[in-house]
Amino acid sequence: MARSIGGTSCLSVATAYSSILTVLFHCTIICVGRARPVAKEHKVRHTGKQQGFTLIELMVVLVIIGIASAAVGLSIRPDPLQTLRKDAEGLAQLLQVAQAEARADGRPITWRATAKGYSFSRREDEGSGIDDFRHDRQLRPRQWQSPALQVHIEPRQRLVLNAEWINPPLQVVLSDGQNSLRVERSASGQLRVVSQP
Repeated sequence: MARSIGGTSCLSVATAYSSILTVLFHCTIICVGRARPVAKEHKVRHTGKQQGFTLIELMVVLVIIGIASAAVGLSIRPDPLQTLRKDAEGLAQLLQVAQAEARADGRPITWRATAKGYSFSRREDEGSGIDDFRHDRQLRPRQWQSPALQVHIEPRQRLVLNAEWINPPLQVVLSDGQNSLRVERSASGQLRVVSQP
């Protein structure tokens, strides 16, 4: 059974590459077959036969190769599971950073997710507003790489990272409709990405 690469099987990609190589091989054979050996004499006879390719023939071959290459390039899409895994691993790393920040600062940090992205926030120092980490290099609001991601948090729908060193276990399930992964936090605070059954 052929392995799938983003909805495109490896077999179809291999077939496309094989087609391109076949075209290149035939073009080379035609070039070699049509090329005339270099005359040993200095005198060149002008016959009515054509020597080599015309510019139009070369351009047609280049256009065919370009179209074939573009078709293969467009048919290869990223694997949805790999994209979902990148989202989950990135989230696990940022939750770890946010947890360390909450412990160092003493203010709880809230994580909120939507179908398009997620953000971290906390109260400002003066308590008069919300700091959404917009200018923070690591905890700034981010977009999911997977389109229309569904997020489910267990045991509750709101994730708050506080200054406590021992936290209850937590699961954040990410699903793109086809695949699901979960980010688990143990009681010791370690985060890891686990495949959903």
